[in-house]
Amino acid sequence: MDRRWILAPLPEADSGVIAWAELCGLPCIANLLRRKPFTCRDDVQAFLQPRLRTLTDPFRLPNMRAAIVRIFEAIDRRERIVLFGDYDVDGVTSLALLDEMLRAYGVAPELFLPLRMEEGYGLSRESVERCWRQHQPQLLITVDCGTSSLTEIAELRDRGTDVIVLDHHEPKAALPECVALVNPKISEACELRYLCSAGVVFKVCHALLKSRAVPGFDLKAQLDLVALGTVADIVPLEGENRALVFHGLRQISRTQRIGLRKLMEVAEVGGTVCTEDVGFRLGPRLNAAGRLATAEKALRLLRTRDAEEAAELTTLLDAQNRERQAVEKAIFAAADDEVAQDFDPARDAAIVVGRREWHPGVLGIVASRLVRKYHRPTFVIGFDENGMGKGSGRSIEGLSLIHALSRCDRWLEKFGGHEMAAGLTIQEDKLAEFANDFRRVARALVRDEDLQPHLHLDHELSLAELNGDLLRWLEVLEPFGNGNPQPIFFAREVEPALPPQVLKDKHLLLRLRQRNYHARAIYFHGAAAPLPDPPWDVAFRIFADEYEGQRRLQVQVEAVRPAAPL
Repeated sequence: MDRRWILAPLPEADSGVIAWAELCGLPCIANLLRRKPFTCRDDVQAFLQPRLRTLTDPFRLPNMRAAIVRIFEAIDRRERIVLFGDYDVDGVTSLALLDEMLRAYGVAPELFLPLRMEEGYGLSRESVERCWRQHQPQLLITVDCGTSSLTEIAELRDRGTDVIVLDHHEPKAALPECVALVNPKISEACELRYLCSAGVVFKVCHALLKSRAVPGFDLKAQLDLVALGTVADIVPLEGENRALVFHGLRQISRTQRIGLRKLMEVAEVGGTVCTEDVGFRLGPRLNAAGRLATAEKALRLLRTRDAEEAAELTTLLDAQNRERQAVEKAIFAAADDEVAQDFDPARDAAIVVGRREWHPGVLGIVASRLVRKYHRPTFVIGFDENGMGKGSGRSIEGLSLIHALSRCDRWLEKFGGHEMAAGLTIQEDKLAEFANDFRRVARALVRDEDLQPHLHLDHELSLAELNGDLLRWLEVLEPFGNGNPQPIFFAREVEPALPPQVLKDKHLLLRLRQRNYHARAIYFHGAAAPLPDPPWDVAFRIFADEYEGQRRLQVQVEAVRPAAPL
């Protein structure tokens, strides 16, 4: 769908509270910072230089003290402890982190991961039964799941198992009766509601260490796991998340985890690690195992201390990622064909598609691609041979999936997730009713302007302003991600200095000219449609590029249109 280009207005005149000229020398950077909700110079400094010493007391998380007391009881009594995880990057990194912490206290917990295809997400009845048969835990600690598992936790309690839930998913009306539910989202007063499960587990580890120190254990060295989980789960990079990821990315660059180092080598990630490396290179490979089968290989890779095993696991994960890409491509093509046959942008405020034998492990990615193409909240559902369907949804700004699903849940077996991403289980014979109801609810909840895709431009630049100083200042604004998006710049009336060069049959290498200034640019997937006649308006991002040992500024084109007033 064509996007409407919107250039952000220049910020209002300075109030004098913050001396911007002293903080940064470039007007472009000052304008980007002025739009953020800073009230004093200290706020700006905290953003530009995140410090771990400013992290809040972990005991401010709900039910933290009860969780810590029970964990230490289990450690001291040598009870059977089982850590029950999830199969995505957030779940696997959370499991690895908590396991490492407990081992530092001298205990060896059992680690349990549900089987995505056979058992589904979280504390399903099937996964709980298998976990009980294998381990008969006295203390079960769930990570990245459990907030909505009232029945399953009650059954575990009846069997004599105490349960602690460490989670960040949205709660429903009722909460499970367990020893402790440590989830920042169950309290409106909690200022850490943006944490993912890796962040929650980090706070648990901090609380454990504050209560009983472990000589020689360096919690900062575990921030590589926290950064992987936080970036991959696309939670807002604000507040403490920004500090955890800022320092965690640096920890990834010097990580001592032999498996992670090998993964970086295969994924061609080196030097200064950024959020793009995690989101598009490391995260997908760690996720691939859990998407197509079990996440056990990803967990082993993060925990192994054996170089040969690390190499073997990395090769397997890389192969599974390529397989995942092929499966995803085929399902997207089929889903897109189905949508295109009946989609009416003036009528449809949401999209629901489903078919038998669509692999549930890639449905969330397919939903994301459909959202990018059609700009509609989307659910993609795959049904098994018995007619039971598992679906993943992705949303747009302005619609909470959890809110919408709660208004049409009569068609569902169960559901859960976040505002922007959710999962559901549904019988095949209920698909048509659910699809109609979800589209109706979406139409009632979302505004017409939210259904029009926008391209938000942060600042106008000329090609003459593209230099090393600008690149260095932009790197100070990192890490970029949800809550701190990478700026999109805008240049007017640009012309091609040379004909575009096609790379790998889908990308374009451009040589841009604006008056007497030139810039080299890459336009990923730009060969899919013909370029308009010049002159152009160009929307772009700026990256650092390493070439023959030299660090240089690279322009990455986001969109091109005929030159026109905004």
